[in-house]
Amino acid sequence: MHTAPGGVTERLAEMVPALLEQLDAMTDRMVEVLVETEPPYREAMQSGDPLLRTTLRRNLEVGIRGLLPDVPAAYYASHAEGARAVGRLRAAQGIPLEAVLRAYRLGGQITWEALVALSRNSGRHDDGLLLEVAGSLWRTNDRGCSAAAEGYRAEERRRAGLDVAERRRLVDGLLDGRGGDPAFVRQASELLAVPLGGRLAVVVAHPAEDRPEAADPAQALLKRGIRSAWGTRAQAQVGVVALGTRRLPELLGWLGLLATGPVGVSPVVEGAAAVAGAYRLAETAARTLPPGTARVVTTDDRLPEALLSDSPEIAERLVGQTLGRLLELPEDEREVLLETLSAFLDADGSPTRAADLLYCHRNTVMHRLRRIESVTGRKPTDPRARLLWQLALLATGHHDAGTRRPVRDSA
Repeated sequence: MHTAPGGVTERLAEMVPALLEQLDAMTDRMVEVLVETEPPYREAMQSGDPLLRTTLRRNLEVGIRGLLPDVPAAYYASHAEGARAVGRLRAAQGIPLEAVLRAYRLGGQITWEALVALSRNSGRHDDGLLLEVAGSLWRTNDRGCSAAAEGYRAEERRRAGLDVAERRRLVDGLLDGRGGDPAFVRQASELLAVPLGGRLAVVVAHPAEDRPEAADPAQALLKRGIRSAWGTRAQAQVGVVALGTRRLPELLGWLGLLATGPVGVSPVVEGAAAVAGAYRLAETAARTLPPGTARVVTTDDRLPEALLSDSPEIAERLVGQTLGRLLELPEDEREVLLETLSAFLDADGSPTRAADLLYCHRNTVMHRLRRIESVTGRKPTDPRARLLWQLALLATGHHDAGTRRPVRDSA
């Protein structure tokens, strides 16, 4: 903005802070109008995009601060880059460019209305000020529209030029350990439009057995402001997810809404160099779940199961040595004893609490425990025996939280 006359400069120095105090109310008004008039923005708000209100508020703030005289050129450059980033994001989200530009113009309109109301309510004649500021306000708004459109079209070109094979090559490179190559990471980050320098998580999602063609989760996450890149390995979808400042439980909750089969999620790692290791952890976590289970787990949720899964020979030996002849019993007796043993371990070795879990009498549990001791050669009172039993049940799938069925009294 050019240098304003002295009186205008002083008045703006008073009014801009007053406008900034109304920023949240102005943002609320903008959200309200967009939800009412623009279906793509309404859908984005309903899907829980946490960045939408933030970007709207920031754009309003940029317009207000741009009213001050002698704003440095660097401020406008920063504004333009922010608008380009918003344009790229909206293109990736599938919001039409026309709606994005209308949202920018709405921000200028709301700022103008707030400025006029503030001027009128002050009881001073600020018509000269309003005329002085009007041109600057709409020039700033037009610059934002142009930069947003530029970013939007750049994202469209990028998406059109990146075919499935190229995307798979880049994701495979990250999973195979090329995250330590700075040149590859720069290329992957730019082409995949995923920031790879910060907090990342890797997701391995197996489809439901009756629905092998699962939907791409990238769009569902993007509507919530999370960028990710996905490929396919061993019929599972594998995603590299940029968390930014979000906590892992947020991602787990959103993935839970999308899951149709077993889903494993790695711990949070820093930077692309750690993606390959995170992938192995996520794949192991997913492998610990029974096929067809629509459930999301992290590696840390399944550490004992992961150890057993990664050492099948040890797991087989553990089961054979720990459960012994119990597994050779007739099916009905075997299942009752395994279920009783699982409940006993869940009850921290308390037969009374185990009886409550199984809906049977304590004496029934004691009788079954004696039978378990006789066929396994291990005592329920021995802490090491209980640890081995716990691991063996995990290895056989008989001790997975939430899967127990009540066992009625049957001696």
